[in-house]
Parts: sequence; structure tokens; C-alpha cells
Amino acid sequence: MATILRLEGFLATLLCLSTATLSAAQEATATPPELTEVARFDHQVTGVTVSADGRIFVNFPRWTEDVDISVAELVDGARQPYPNAEWNGWSNLESAEVSAADHFVNVQSVVADGGGSLWVLDPAAPATGFIVENGPKLVQIDLASDDVVRVIAFGPDVAPQGSYLNDVRFSPDGGHAYITDSGPADALIVVDLETGTGRRVLEDHFSVAVDPDVTVTHAGEPVRRPDNRGAAFAADSIALSQDGETLFWKPLTGTTLYSIATEMLDDPSRSVDEVAAAVLDRGEVGVTDGLWMDGAGRIYLSNVEDDAVRRWADGEVSLVLQDDRLRWPDTFSEGPDGTIYVTTSRIMDMPWYKPENSRIVATTLWSFEPEN
Repeated sequence: MATILRLEGFLATLLCLSTATLSAAQEATATPPELTEVARFDHQVTGVTVSADGRIFVNFPRWTEDVDISVAELVDGARQPYPNAEWNGWSNLESAEVSAADHFVNVQSVVADGGGSLWVLDPAAPATGFIVENGPKLVQIDLASDDVVRVIAFGPDVAPQGSYLNDVRFSPDGGHAYITDSGPADALIVVDLETGTGRRVLEDHFSVAVDPDVTVTHAGEPVRRPDNRGAAFAADSIALSQDGETLFWKPLTGTTLYSIATEMLDDPSRSVDEVAAAVLDRGEVGVTDGLWMDGAGRIYLSNVEDDAVRRWADGEVSLVLQDDRLRWPDTFSEGPDGTIYVTTSRIMDMPWYKPENSRIVATTLWSFEPEN
């Protein structure tokens, strides 16, 4: 009987190994989508968004340089200050003379909501450091007129020192915005767009915090500063289901994807414990920066450690494409024709981590046509 059991165990192991090998072979031999260069920049890009009529917008944070343009529309591949030069007129050099409340300070994300507006998320923390007073805000721009129509300012109750507002998604009904805070003051932020009020939720919860057991690497080498600090970013990646009922997120320095029913976030009467108890573990997906959910409910994952794009579907993660040119894939957006756009922000190449490199980091916007 023992011999039979050992034989059965050996056969079961062999079957598992064969299945794993087959899956790896299928992934390796699948024809990846072609990566197409859309635009090159002499500055470090993070966000990209494509409007319903195909207009492309990008943003450039003030991390290692005093950038000349914070938000740009790409016109024939060239950057045009958006919505105008005035809104892009703030600088570190002239910060005492230019108001932070009605100028872009350190833009981290741009998102077209599909309803005719472009939203600009400004954490107002140059170099991810101290927040400029009166700077944190969410700016709504009407795409038909190219005019700023609303500024939702965030005070210290929503964006305290130590916060870094990272990315944002909007409910289909236009009622709420959901923001990740990737700074040491980790949290999710829920904004009631009718009243313009924001609330911090899940503060210091494990689902939004840096995982101390995770070391971000690139090409197998730890991404570290000269003083040995690693790349430590809290809640960063974010995606919203097409029906607006489920929000997904994860810390960048972490490997687990989390979700929650948005009805739990939208209701301010829910207790801290109730919201925490509603968080779901959706499985291991690796170290990621940007997320994008398509119409089929699949989430594209920027796999920053391997210069790759992967895709999560019903708990399973598969490779979409891997290319050495995808140096830290950052933010995704989807065009009206289904084309996926992705920025490469090259964070591992910054002088923060490689002091010998230039403070001016050249970056690229790419696109690819995903398979169905």
C-alpha cells in the first residue's frame, strides 16, 4: 500500500509539473501585442489619459526638476500647456509670488471621466516632500471649452503633511471620486463630488500601507537610495469596475490586490471597523504601479520589476507583454478604439536611486492593441 501511495504521489507531482510547464510554455510562445511609441519627453511623465474623442493628455510631476509644463495635451506628438500657460505657471523658483491654489504645483495624475471633463490631481508636494500650503486639489476642466470649471481644495484633514495624493477614479454616476494616498500618511480618500467634501478612510490599514516584507526590485536588483532606503510607496494602484460598484487598489510596495464595495466607501455613517471588515483580498499580483480595468472586467497591471504588462482576470494573472523599453510602466489609459496607452516613468533610473544619473529623466508614452 505504501508503494502504491508513493507512486500516486509521484504521478500527481509529475502532473502538476507538466501543467505548470505547459502554462509557462503557452505564456512564452503567445504572440505579444506590438509596442508602439506614441511620444517621447525630455521630462519625467507619470499620468496619461485619453478622452472619449481621442485627445491625449499627460502630466509631469516636480520630482527632480522644476518642470516647465505640469499638464499637457499632445498635439501632433508635441506638448501644449493645458488648459493654458497660466495654470502651468507655478514653479519652485517663483513659489512665493504665484498662488498654489489656482496653479498646478506638482501634478501626479490626469483622468478624463468620459463625461466631458478632464480632472487633474495635484498633491502639491514637490519631490514627494512637504506639501505647499493651499496646494492640494482636484481640478475639473471642461473639455469642450478648455476652461477650468471647478477646483476642489483639500485641507489638512484630507491631505495632511505626509500625504501624497496619487491617482483617482470616478464613479459612473458622477457622484464620487476615489483617490489613493501613497505617502507615509497612507489611506484612501473618498470625495463627494456634489458637495466637494473629502474623507480619509482605511487610514493605516494593512491594505493601504507599505508591506515591510516587500523589497521593490528591478532586473533582480533592489531599488534603493544611497542611504539604503528602498522604494516605499503606499496605496498607489487603483481601478474601478465599469458599473462603479467595486474599487480595487494596492500599495505599490506590496504584492496583494484588494477590493471593496463602493457602497461601503460612499456612506459616511459606516464605522471604521465596518469599512475595514469589508476589504477583500483578491490575490497576489506582484509589485505594480498603475492599474486599468477594461470593459470585460480584466485589470491591466504595470509590472514594474520586470518591464512588463500583466493582466488579472478572476484571480488569475497572465502576461500581456514584456519589453525592456517598458522601464517602470506607470499609468494606463484606454482610447475610444480600445488601444491601451501606458507611460514609462523610469523611477528606478532617477537620481534618487542612481545618484550618477541626470536629474532630468527622459521618458516615453507607448501604446498597444490588446488581444480580445
